[in-house]
Amino acid sequence: MSASSLKLNPPFRAEHIGSLKRPLKLLQKRKELDDGKCTAEELRVVEDEAIRTIVQMQREVGIKSITDGEFRRHMFYDGVFDNLEGMKHVKPVPPEMFMDYVPDVAAFKKLDFKGADTYICVSKLKRTKPFYVPQYEALKAFTTPEEHKNIKITMAAPEWFHLRHGEYAYPKDVYKNDDEYFADIAVAYQAEIQELYAAGCRNIQIDDPLLAYFCAESMIKGMEERGIDHEALLDTYIRAYNNCLKNRPADMNVGLHLCRGNFRNGMHFSEGGYDRIAIKLFKEINVDCYYLEYDTPRAGTFEPLKHLPENKAVVLGLISTKFPALEDVDDLVKRIHNAANIIASGEPKRSVEAALNQICISPQCGFASHSEGNLVDENAMREKLALVTRTAKAIWGDN
Repeated sequence: MSASSLKLNPPFRAEHIGSLKRPLKLLQKRKELDDGKCTAEELRVVEDEAIRTIVQMQREVGIKSITDGEFRRHMFYDGVFDNLEGMKHVKPVPPEMFMDYVPDVAAFKKLDFKGADTYICVSKLKRTKPFYVPQYEALKAFTTPEEHKNIKITMAAPEWFHLRHGEYAYPKDVYKNDDEYFADIAVAYQAEIQELYAAGCRNIQIDDPLLAYFCAESMIKGMEERGIDHEALLDTYIRAYNNCLKNRPADMNVGLHLCRGNFRNGMHFSEGGYDRIAIKLFKEINVDCYYLEYDTPRAGTFEPLKHLPENKAVVLGLISTKFPALEDVDDLVKRIHNAANIIASGEPKRSVEAALNQICISPQCGFASHSEGNLVDENAMREKLALVTRTAKAIWGDN
């Protein structure tokens, strides 16, 4: 269940989403590994060096929810399904196995994207090895004991491959229905969360652009044309989330990040405000906080925030990782106070001060959801993160 009282620190007033711009040396070394020109151990030495540097950068700009920048991954969603027994790596993927109504699938097909790979369930799913525990343990070596509880581990969404593959997501002789499929996924997530907790982790964030796709008129229309009940499917995903988080430790902060796509060079895939899903998102999913994209009009208005319960926090993604131009602090402060006024007017009504206490600020997404990253260099990334902390201090001081 979600906590009965508001959790803060984490999330911190100045937050970030997790992935950070990878240095060229690291990208080159990973390519060498892919080409068979270096060993995994040689790559790890370069990863360690880059992570040590990026951890110090986060400290210097005032970010407390330290991550490894996802430097040990290729894509932000790596970690779960590529390590889950019963999933099979497929490349190339027959086009019919991708559902055209999913916004990123439609975008890639429109671009004539070739060589896509994926994971498909072929047998009963079982966690036989950790997903993110080794990344957490490795990051502990580059942080102080006082920082360990603040380390943030970003995780893949449980429905990541289910939505994009629809009827092809699993064989019907393996699982009779979606709930059976997600029941085994939930067991895997529960075990991972418990093991992360035992290692000292108290802060996780599940990255899920797919939930934001339910805000896109294009996907809703495409599903209806295929005879798919999108309301029922969203309910299935909410049940999956709550089962994945069942019996989680009460003092572990669990956040849910929604965006509309952040592929290579910051490419987005969908548009639409949170209005369509707000009540279910905020009231039915048992997480502690929401990291929400809000850097452009394609994310809609703050009006859906009036459904935010008093015991949950929202991290407003007001600063763009897609472009280097810096946002104006005064404008950011104004937007945050606007959001607080809307939250205060919701049900139940609360004071603006109480509403403001539920808000934090961050970029809308990571700087490198894909390993190649966005059109923002390392210096601009540093300036953006410093802007996050500067804005937070302008509103909340050092709180």
